[in-house]
Amino acid sequence: MNHHILWADDEIDLLKPHILFLEKKGYQVTPVNSGSEAVDLSKEQLFDIVFLDENMPGLSGLEALAQIKEDKPDLPVIMITKSEEEYIMEEAIGAKIADYLIKPINPNQILLSIKKVLDNSRLITEKTNQSYQQEFQKIMMACGDDMDHDEWADLYKKIIYWELRIDETENKSMKEVMEMQKTEANANFAKFIMNNYQDWLNNSEVFAPILSHEVFEVLVSPHIQEEEKLFVIVIDNLRFDQWKMISSLIQPYYKVDEEEIYYSILPTTTQYARNAFFSGMLPLDMAKAYPEWWSNDEDEGGKNLHEDDFLREQLKRLNLPTDFNYSKVITLEQGKEVLDNFNNLIQKDLNVVIYNFVDMLSHARTEMNLIKELAPDEMGYRSITKSWFANSPLLELIKRLHEKKIPIVITTDHGTAHVKKPVKIIGDKDTNTNLRYKQGKRLKHDDKSIFEVKEPSKLFLPQQNVSTSYAFTTGDGFFAYPNNYNYYVNYYKDTFQHGGISLEEILIPCVKLSPK
Repeated sequence: MNHHILWADDEIDLLKPHILFLEKKGYQVTPVNSGSEAVDLSKEQLFDIVFLDENMPGLSGLEALAQIKEDKPDLPVIMITKSEEEYIMEEAIGAKIADYLIKPINPNQILLSIKKVLDNSRLITEKTNQSYQQEFQKIMMACGDDMDHDEWADLYKKIIYWELRIDETENKSMKEVMEMQKTEANANFAKFIMNNYQDWLNNSEVFAPILSHEVFEVLVSPHIQEEEKLFVIVIDNLRFDQWKMISSLIQPYYKVDEEEIYYSILPTTTQYARNAFFSGMLPLDMAKAYPEWWSNDEDEGGKNLHEDDFLREQLKRLNLPTDFNYSKVITLEQGKEVLDNFNNLIQKDLNVVIYNFVDMLSHARTEMNLIKELAPDEMGYRSITKSWFANSPLLELIKRLHEKKIPIVITTDHGTAHVKKPVKIIGDKDTNTNLRYKQGKRLKHDDKSIFEVKEPSKLFLPQQNVSTSYAFTTGDGFFAYPNNYNYYVNYYKDTFQHGGISLEEILIPCVKLSPK
């Protein structure tokens, strides 16, 4: 592409060698002697980039910059100056320059700046694609190895790293390859969970990951003892990739002390995983010890109405203070109420805040075509999560906590899977409605990828009937009944669901942040 450059400098004749150098590289350069000429030409002609000398007689470089940006705010401008005074740099940067060069400049320095501004997307795309192609085989080989739970967490981090980098590329040529690789990784991860999950729960001598019911004691409670005050923020349904997206918005205020990936228990739903987080117990133990607080799948009403009660009991067992604030945010108004009550909240040493937005987003995307348009795929789902967070009361809460120098733990209860493949299953009328797992009598299916649990007690799951069993979908599958099959497939295909077994649902973040 023949890029057109406008170069304004009152000593432009002395820059003739530089201009010839750029023209030999294929660039078209229009030289002018003043800032006013640069402003006029930028209005009359189309340029890809502008070079402005800061110290010109008449209209200065900074003044010309302001006028050019007023007319064409997206036109990249590179400021060139002899001065290294800080205020000039700050004014230029505040006016959104693309780069800043200090004289004397050499041709290669100029060429590098042009490439950084004009060819940035192409160069990032080429380098990312080349690097991912080199890494692709290593990831595929690792997926086939006999990995432990830490190695799976590390591999998932690597996959997310490359997925986010591919999102930044211009033509997304590696996107389909990445999706194929994630599908293969998820298939092997499901086998890993099926082979090891029961042992993790029943054999104390087995090398096991941190699971939902252990997270508070292992990853959170040490900070309650260490810190004078602590906020624990649980963002329901937050995947690791979504955390990496919103972390950039937190970075100006907090530094990451610890970034752990822990394993959600099964089923990967709020009822089971989040209650386990707050209680420090597995579902079967909760149902036995606190039947008045535990709700089964077929029970009416909310399934997690006693999180604060569960947490208070866990704090007692851990010999920690039980006086804490508990806030649950489902609506925008509730988020604002937390902010309005901020000065009262920080009087307590421990605050726990539940944010349900991401979970509601996944449900809304299923039910509303508008949300599907905004988040048509994984990349869009991440983007809309970041957009919500950037404009949410939660980010404002984090900013206020930063001002008070209060540390934070951010975590979640489970992730969500992008489902595409319908899996037929038959159950009785009392079978639960979740699309990623089923609990009921006489469950029938013929899909070998399903993880079927005929003795729920071995997975510490409540059993409503002596013949009750559980079935979990894996990868990108979702359950559909043979009757109304086409309706289920058309309505739920390409939605985000949770409850089953996938990297995205099970491997989730717990992050300790300290104020900068």
